[in-house]
Amino acid sequence: MSALLLETRELDKHYGGLHVTRKVSLQLHAGDRLALIGPNGAGKTTLVNQISGTVAPSSGSVWLAGEDVTRRSQAQRVRAGLARTFQITTLAPHLPVQRQVELALFEREGLTHRAWRSIDGYPVLAAEAHSLLRDLGLGEHAGWPTERLAYGEQRLVEMALALALRPKVLLLDEPMAGVPQGDGARLLTALDALPDDLAVLIIEHDMDLVFRLARRIVVLAEGAVIADGTPDAIRNDPVVRGAYLGG
Repeated sequence: MSALLLETRELDKHYGGLHVTRKVSLQLHAGDRLALIGPNGAGKTTLVNQISGTVAPSSGSVWLAGEDVTRRSQAQRVRAGLARTFQITTLAPHLPVQRQVELALFEREGLTHRAWRSIDGYPVLAAEAHSLLRDLGLGEHAGWPTERLAYGEQRLVEMALALALRPKVLLLDEPMAGVPQGDGARLLTALDALPDDLAVLIIEHDMDLVFRLARRIVVLAEGAVIADGTPDAIRNDPVVRGAYLGG
Protein backbone atom coordinates (compact mmCIF):
# COMPACT_ATOMS: atom_id res chain seq x y z
CA MET A 1 0.00 0.00 0.00
CA SER A 2 1.44 3.38 -1.00
CA ALA A 3 1.92 6.11 1.62
CA LEU A 4 -1.07 8.23 2.62
CA LEU A 5 -0.03 11.81 1.77
CA LEU A 6 -3.22 13.89 2.03
CA GLU A 7 -6.38 13.37 4.02
CA THR A 8 -9.36 15.59 4.74
CA ARG A 9 -11.60 14.63 7.62
CA GLU A 10 -15.17 15.94 7.48
CA LEU A 11 -14.17 19.36 6.13
CA ASP A 12 -17.05 21.73 6.54
CA LYS A 13 -17.29 25.38 5.49
CA HIS A 14 -20.24 27.67 5.96
CA TYR A 15 -20.82 31.38 5.78
CA GLY A 16 -23.78 32.06 8.01
CA GLY A 17 -26.57 29.92 6.62
CA LEU A 18 -24.72 29.15 3.37
CA HIS A 19 -23.08 25.73 3.47
CA VAL A 20 -20.28 25.51 0.87
CA THR A 21 -18.67 22.20 1.82
CA ARG A 22 -20.37 19.54 3.91
CA LYS A 23 -18.21 17.07 5.88
CA VAL A 24 -15.94 16.21 2.94
CA SER A 25 -13.56 13.33 3.63
CA LEU A 26 -11.08 12.07 1.06
CA GLN A 27 -7.62 10.51 0.87
CA LEU A 28 -4.71 10.76 -1.54
CA HIS A 29 -1.87 8.24 -1.58
CA ALA A 30 1.48 8.50 -3.34
CA GLY A 31 0.94 8.14 -7.08
CA ASP A 32 -2.80 8.85 -6.96
CA ARG A 33 -4.44 10.78 -9.78
CA LEU A 34 -7.72 12.03 -8.29
CA ALA A 35 -10.14 14.26 -10.20
CA LEU A 36 -12.62 16.42 -8.30
CA ILE A 37 -15.64 17.20 -10.44
CA GLY A 38 -19.11 18.65 -10.02
CA PRO A 39 -21.39 21.44 -11.25
CA ASN A 40 -20.54 25.11 -10.79
CA GLY A 41 -21.11 26.10 -7.18
CA ALA A 42 -20.55 22.57 -5.89
CA GLY A 43 -17.78 23.74 -3.54
CA LYS A 44 -14.74 22.37 -5.41
CA THR A 45 -12.53 25.46 -5.24
CA THR A 46 -13.56 26.16 -1.64
CA LEU A 47 -12.50 22.62 -0.75
CA VAL A 48 -9.11 23.09 -2.41
CA ASN A 49 -8.76 26.47 -0.69
CA GLN A 50 -9.27 24.73 2.65
CA ILE A 51 -6.69 22.08 1.76
CA SER A 52 -4.10 24.65 0.65
CA GLY A 53 -4.69 26.96 3.61
CA THR A 54 -6.18 30.03 1.94
CA VAL A 55 -9.56 29.39 3.62
CA ALA A 56 -10.00 28.15 7.19
CA PRO A 57 -12.60 25.38 7.61
CA SER A 58 -15.54 25.88 9.92
CA SER A 59 -14.89 22.36 11.20
CA GLY A 60 -12.95 19.27 10.22
CA SER A 61 -9.23 18.84 9.60
CA VAL A 62 -6.51 18.56 6.93
CA TRP A 63 -3.63 16.09 7.26
CA LEU A 64 -0.38 15.99 5.27
CA ALA A 65 1.80 12.89 5.53
CA GLY A 66 0.24 12.01 8.88
CA GLU A 67 0.45 15.51 10.42
CA ASP A 68 -2.50 17.74 11.24
CA VAL A 69 -1.91 20.98 9.29
CA THR A 70 -5.38 22.50 9.75
CA ARG A 71 -4.02 25.49 11.66
CA ARG A 72 -0.85 25.90 9.61
CA SER A 73 -0.39 28.73 7.13
CA GLN A 74 -0.27 28.29 3.39
CA ALA A 75 3.52 28.75 3.43
CA GLN A 76 3.92 26.12 6.15
CA ARG A 77 1.87 23.66 4.10
CA VAL A 78 4.07 24.33 1.07
CA ARG A 79 7.13 23.50 3.18
CA ALA A 80 5.36 20.32 4.31
CA GLY A 81 5.04 19.20 0.68
CA LEU A 82 1.86 20.76 -0.74
CA ALA A 83 1.92 22.79 -3.99
CA ARG A 84 -0.90 24.33 -6.00
CA THR A 85 -1.68 26.00 -9.30
CA PHE A 86 -4.63 28.37 -9.74
CA GLN A 87 -7.51 28.83 -12.19
CA ILE A 88 -6.08 32.15 -13.36
CA THR A 89 -2.37 32.57 -14.00
CA THR A 90 -0.52 34.69 -11.45
CA LEU A 91 2.87 34.98 -13.19
CA ALA A 92 5.04 38.10 -13.31
CA PRO A 93 4.51 39.22 -16.93
CA HIS A 94 7.87 40.97 -17.48
CA LEU A 95 10.19 38.59 -15.62
CA PRO A 96 12.04 35.92 -17.63
CA VAL A 97 10.57 32.44 -17.27
CA GLN A 98 13.78 30.90 -15.95
CA ARG A 99 14.26 33.61 -13.34
CA GLN A 100 10.77 32.94 -11.97
CA VAL A 101 11.56 29.25 -11.60
CA GLU A 102 14.92 30.10 -10.01
CA LEU A 103 13.13 32.25 -7.44
CA ALA A 104 10.86 29.31 -6.57
CA LEU A 105 13.96 27.14 -6.09
CA PHE A 106 15.56 29.91 -4.02
CA GLU A 107 12.51 29.90 -1.73
CA ARG A 108 12.53 26.09 -1.50
CA GLU A 109 16.15 26.08 -0.36
CA GLY A 110 15.52 28.78 2.25
CA LEU A 111 17.89 31.23 0.60
CA THR A 112 15.64 34.28 0.37
CA HIS A 113 17.23 35.83 3.48
CA ARG A 114 20.64 35.98 1.75
CA ALA A 115 20.04 39.33 0.10
CA TRP A 116 23.79 39.97 0.01
CA ARG A 117 24.32 37.21 -2.56
CA SER A 118 22.95 37.42 -6.12
CA ILE A 119 20.68 34.67 -7.35
CA ASP A 120 23.13 34.32 -10.24
CA GLY A 121 25.63 32.96 -7.71
CA TYR A 122 23.80 29.63 -7.57
CA PRO A 123 24.59 27.82 -10.85
CA VAL A 124 23.20 24.51 -9.53
CA LEU A 125 19.77 26.09 -9.07
CA ALA A 126 19.97 27.71 -12.50
CA ALA A 127 20.70 24.29 -14.03
CA GLU A 128 17.77 22.73 -12.14
CA ALA A 129 15.44 25.50 -13.32
CA HIS A 130 16.46 25.01 -16.93
CA SER A 131 16.06 21.24 -16.61
CA LEU A 132 12.50 21.68 -15.30
CA LEU A 133 11.62 23.98 -18.17
CA ARG A 134 13.20 21.67 -20.73
CA ASP A 135 11.22 18.68 -19.39
CA LEU A 136 8.03 20.72 -19.90
CA GLY A 137 9.00 21.72 -23.44
CA LEU A 138 9.88 25.31 -22.50
CA GLY A 139 13.67 25.16 -22.69
CA GLU A 140 13.82 27.36 -25.78
CA HIS A 141 11.74 30.04 -24.06
CA ALA A 142 13.64 30.11 -20.75
CA GLY A 143 14.85 33.67 -21.34
CA TRP A 144 11.51 35.04 -22.49
CA PRO A 145 9.23 37.15 -20.29
CA THR A 146 6.03 35.24 -19.65
CA GLU A 147 3.94 37.86 -21.45
CA ARG A 148 5.46 36.59 -24.73
CA LEU A 149 4.26 33.04 -24.14
CA ALA A 150 1.01 31.54 -25.38
CA TYR A 151 -1.54 30.99 -22.62
CA GLY A 152 -1.04 27.22 -22.67
CA GLU A 153 2.70 27.76 -22.22
CA GLN A 154 2.02 30.05 -19.26
CA ARG A 155 0.08 27.22 -17.64
CA LEU A 156 3.17 25.05 -18.09
CA VAL A 157 5.30 27.70 -16.37
CA GLU A 158 2.91 27.59 -13.41
CA MET A 159 3.39 23.83 -13.30
CA ALA A 160 7.17 24.30 -13.36
CA LEU A 161 6.91 26.69 -10.39
CA ALA A 162 4.87 24.11 -8.46
CA LEU A 163 7.20 21.23 -9.32
CA ALA A 164 10.23 23.34 -8.34
CA LEU A 165 9.01 23.04 -4.74
CA ARG A 166 9.39 19.22 -4.93
CA PRO A 167 5.89 18.64 -3.59
CA LYS A 168 4.47 15.39 -2.33
CA VAL A 169 0.95 16.57 -3.21
CA LEU A 170 0.03 18.75 -6.21
CA LEU A 171 -3.33 20.53 -6.48
CA LEU A 172 -4.27 21.60 -10.01
CA ASP A 173 -7.21 24.00 -10.23
CA GLU A 174 -8.63 23.78 -13.78
CA PRO A 175 -5.31 23.57 -15.65
CA MET A 176 -7.10 23.57 -19.02
CA ALA A 177 -9.16 26.71 -18.28
CA GLY A 178 -8.63 29.24 -21.07
CA VAL A 179 -6.14 27.05 -22.92
CA PRO A 180 -6.76 27.03 -26.70
CA GLN A 181 -7.42 23.61 -28.16
CA GLY A 182 -4.15 23.70 -30.10
CA ASP A 183 -2.13 24.13 -26.90
CA GLY A 184 -3.99 21.48 -24.94
CA ALA A 185 -1.90 18.57 -26.23
CA ARG A 186 1.29 19.98 -24.70
CA LEU A 187 -0.40 20.39 -21.34
CA LEU A 188 -1.78 16.85 -21.49
CA THR A 189 1.70 15.51 -22.26
CA ALA A 190 3.09 17.37 -19.24
CA LEU A 191 0.35 16.01 -16.98
CA ASP A 192 1.01 12.47 -18.20
CA ALA A 193 4.72 12.91 -17.38
CA LEU A 194 4.28 13.99 -13.74
CA PRO A 195 6.39 11.93 -11.30
CA ASP A 196 4.90 8.54 -10.50
CA ASP A 197 5.16 9.05 -6.73
CA LEU A 198 3.44 12.45 -6.78
CA ALA A 199 -0.14 12.57 -5.46
CA VAL A 200 -2.24 14.76 -7.78
CA LEU A 201 -5.69 16.24 -7.14
CA ILE A 202 -7.15 18.00 -10.16
CA ILE A 203 -10.28 20.15 -10.48
CA GLU A 204 -11.39 20.15 -14.10
CA HIS A 205 -14.52 20.61 -16.22
CA ASP A 206 -12.92 19.07 -19.31
CA MET A 207 -14.30 15.54 -19.06
CA ASP A 208 -11.97 14.22 -21.77
CA LEU A 209 -9.02 15.23 -19.59
CA VAL A 210 -10.65 13.88 -16.44
CA PHE A 211 -11.34 10.45 -17.89
CA ARG A 212 -7.90 10.31 -19.50
CA LEU A 213 -5.86 11.35 -16.45
CA ALA A 214 -7.83 10.27 -13.38
CA ARG A 215 -7.59 6.86 -11.80
CA ARG A 216 -10.23 7.87 -9.27
CA ILE A 217 -12.95 10.53 -9.33
CA VAL A 218 -14.76 12.28 -6.49
CA VAL A 219 -18.00 14.07 -7.36
CA LEU A 220 -19.25 17.04 -5.33
CA ALA A 221 -22.78 18.44 -5.45
CA GLU A 222 -24.07 21.15 -3.09
CA GLY A 223 -20.86 20.84 -1.09
CA ALA A 224 -21.13 17.13 -0.36
CA VAL A 225 -19.51 14.02 -1.86
CA ILE A 226 -22.14 12.13 -3.84
CA ALA A 227 -19.80 9.59 -5.47
CA ASP A 228 -16.21 8.33 -5.19
CA GLY A 229 -14.90 5.66 -7.52
CA THR A 230 -13.09 4.62 -10.66
CA PRO A 231 -13.73 6.49 -13.91
CA ASP A 232 -15.87 3.63 -15.23
CA ALA A 233 -17.94 3.51 -12.06
CA ILE A 234 -18.47 7.29 -12.12
CA ARG A 235 -19.32 7.31 -15.83
CA ASN A 236 -22.09 4.77 -15.24
CA ASP A 237 -23.39 6.08 -11.91
CA PRO A 238 -27.01 7.20 -12.44
CA VAL A 239 -26.83 9.72 -9.57
CA VAL A 240 -23.75 11.36 -11.09
CA ARG A 241 -25.26 11.37 -14.55
CA GLY A 242 -28.36 13.07 -13.24
CA ALA A 243 -26.46 15.62 -11.14
CA TYR A 244 -23.62 16.48 -13.50
CA LEU A 245 -22.66 14.35 -16.50
CA GLY A 246 -26.08 14.38 -18.10
CA GLY A 247 -27.55 11.66 -20.27
